[in-house]
This record gives sequence, structure tokens and C-alpha cells, in this order.
Amino acid sequence: MSILDLEVIKKFALTCNDGYEQGWHEGNGGNLSYRMTAEEVEACKPYFTYDRPWVDLGVQADNLKKEYFMVTGTGKFFQNVKRDPAANMCILEINDAGDGYRIVWGLVNGGGPTSEFPTHFMNHSVRVEATDGACRVIYHAHPVNIIALTFVLPLTSEAFSRVLWESMTECPIIFPNGVGVVEWMIPGGAEIAHKTCELQKKYDAIVWAHHGLFVSGNTFDAAFGLMHTIEKSAEIYCKVLSTGKPIAQTIPDEGLINAATAYGKKLNAELLK
Repeated sequence: MSILDLEVIKKFALTCNDGYEQGWHEGNGGNLSYRMTAEEVEACKPYFTYDRPWVDLGVQADNLKKEYFMVTGTGKFFQNVKRDPAANMCILEINDAGDGYRIVWGLVNGGGPTSEFPTHFMNHSVRVEATDGACRVIYHAHPVNIIALTFVLPLTSEAFSRVLWESMTECPIIFPNGVGVVEWMIPGGAEIAHKTCELQKKYDAIVWAHHGLFVSGNTFDAAFGLMHTIEKSAEIYCKVLSTGKPIAQTIPDEGLINAATAYGKKLNAELLK
């Protein structure tokens, strides 16, 4: 038995590979983090070591004290995580103050967690609060079509949510709250982290202009499925635009609301005004 045989390690690595196969992770682009359950931590603990130093996060969260996270490594390629998890991902222990971490497993050839981990950490804190602890996954990728739309649509939640909802029937059901949008900012900086945190109080998915998509979910499948759905809808709209013809018909506002209602969801109709 090895830690690599545990289902949670396999699922993390598979999610990375699935994203790579979609073409969302050129080079070392993108990052993934997962807040582990107590049961998963206990299963992994026999493989932990505690000789690596504590690192200051630069941010603090009371509701993430003593938590454990699985995270992709900085400079690591998503395509390599499934091939060699121990070299390309890690497990982090958060300290008692909720403002630092240490690596307890993984990155056997050196390195640290993704440089975006402070952003992930802040957003995990927000999503834990917003979902009463249900949300565990934060996933960032670079899907081509949603990025393309940031060149032609107004950078507002209203514009993006409407286009995505209208382009594919499943969208008002999968993300009835809509999507948030952040104007272009320097990646990895404090400004984009704080702006994303504010939007994550309302939205499961945030479009980063000219950069990518940042989503959250209760499970790996939920987060990946949200990313996939948004990107597919964006692809449909891009193909419609490429015909050069005016849009003759689309899903009416009432239809969007009713589709969500039919599946027990409430559409954020404020975004339709």
C-alpha cells in the first residue's frame, strides 16, 4: 500500500490530467487546490514527514486553522501530475494561527506550492463561509474560448452571465447565480486576489479578463464540470460570432428562469436587467 493508492490522490491527479487533455493548461499554466476531509488526512498521515520549514502565507484565515490542502506545485505542468504525483503536487498543513503552512508530503524533487496558493487560500476561506464548509475545491485554468470573449464582451457579470446562459440550456441550471468578472490585473498579485474574494461571496465562477477562469466546487467533479460547462458555452457563442450572421433567436429570459426553477434552482434574475 502506498499513498498513491489512496482515492483522493488519484482523483486529484485525474482532475489535473482531465484539464490538460482539454487544452486548458499550456506549460505550467493553471493550479488546483483541495481542502482535505478529516478522514482523508488520517489515511495520508502515515506518509507525512514534518522536517520541512513553516512558510508565512502573507494572509490569514481563522476558519482554515489546522486544515490540510492538496495543491499543485509551482512551475509544475498539469500533464505530469498523474505521471508522477509525488514530484508535482503536495499536501500542506496549515498552522495553528491560520497564517502559514508547511509541506508534509510531495514535491520530492524540491519546490513549493503554486504561487497562487495565497489567492486559493483566501478564496477557500470565503467559500467555506459561503457554503457552510461544503466547498473544498478551487480550480484555475486557461480555457481558450472564455478568454476570447473577454476581448469582445463588456467586462461585467451581467454581460457574461447572459451570454453564457443563453448559449446553452444547461447553463442556468449549472450556475444559476451567474459568473463574476475581474478586469485584467497582474496574475498572482494581492489586487486580483482581493477582487476575486469579493466576487466569490456571490459566484462559484470568476472570469479573469485575458487570463482564464477561476471556479470553486464541493467536489473535484463539480468544479471540473463547472469549468467545462462554462467553456463549452463560450465556445458555442464564439462559433456563433464566427458565422458573421446576426443572432436570429435565443433562449428568452422567462425560459432561463423556468429552466433553473424546473431543477430546483433560482436564477439570479438581477443579472438579466
